[in-house]
Amino acid sequence: MILARGLGTRMRSAEQSPGLTIAQKTAADAGVKGMIPIGRPFLDYVISALADAGISDVCLVIGPEHERVREYYQRDVELTRVRVHFAVQENPLGTADAVAAAERFADGEHVLVLNSDNYYPMHTLRALRELGSAGVAVFERETLVRLGNIDADRIAKFSVVRIDDRGMLKQIIEKPDADIIASLGANVFVGMNSWSLPPEIYRACRSVSPSVRGEFELQDAVQLARDEMGVEFRVLAFHDGVLDLSSRGDIALVAERLRATEPRL
Repeated sequence: MILARGLGTRMRSAEQSPGLTIAQKTAADAGVKGMIPIGRPFLDYVISALADAGISDVCLVIGPEHERVREYYQRDVELTRVRVHFAVQENPLGTADAVAAAERFADGEHVLVLNSDNYYPMHTLRALRELGSAGVAVFERETLVRLGNIDADRIAKFSVVRIDDRGMLKQIIEKPDADIIASLGANVFVGMNSWSLPPEIYRACRSVSPSVRGEFELQDAVQLARDEMGVEFRVLAFHDGVLDLSSRGDIALVAERLRATEPRL
């Protein structure tokens, strides 16, 4: 399940990014990050990595205005390794609402959930697929900065996780301050919205309260499922980089990092 419904507010912003093609600027203006061309649409690389990890069915959670995304995967590109499905999130009410919109696709099974604007290492996706239970992939902060394209200022705003002594998720902390970071020890692990979610998550997504941003957040639904429904989430910790396509300033570097990669769908 790939969450591709976001408004792309940061991508729409008019920051100066010299060197972008007209097609890249047009896609950025529309805010549909997954369709930004970096040789091929960015989503092609994300879906190809899922196929490499053994995934055969992918559901794109899109908005009703995203018919171009549907047309591309139904008409314009040949699919030989994956089947692409669609779920429509009628309004951009947050990531928990997006997951709930695709409940039918999961059909009562565990499902991988990830962002449409992140390119994760294939072995991370394979580990989530093979987990067979609820879980989350997390990434060590300093390694993300060193190997990915996320700088220290940006990563300071990312959520971090507390892990119990059994390797299970204890707490997700949004926008941690310096004291919280210090309490986590030498290795601080960041959530990048890459999950193996159990069937219970949909009830949690429908029960969660709006965040301070007024959205229904997936991390809040996960915390609720853990604290009130007794769902345990195994933490898979990685020292890897993740490519993040959040803003126009990311496009050129992400394109360069993926230049030698040929998506196979």
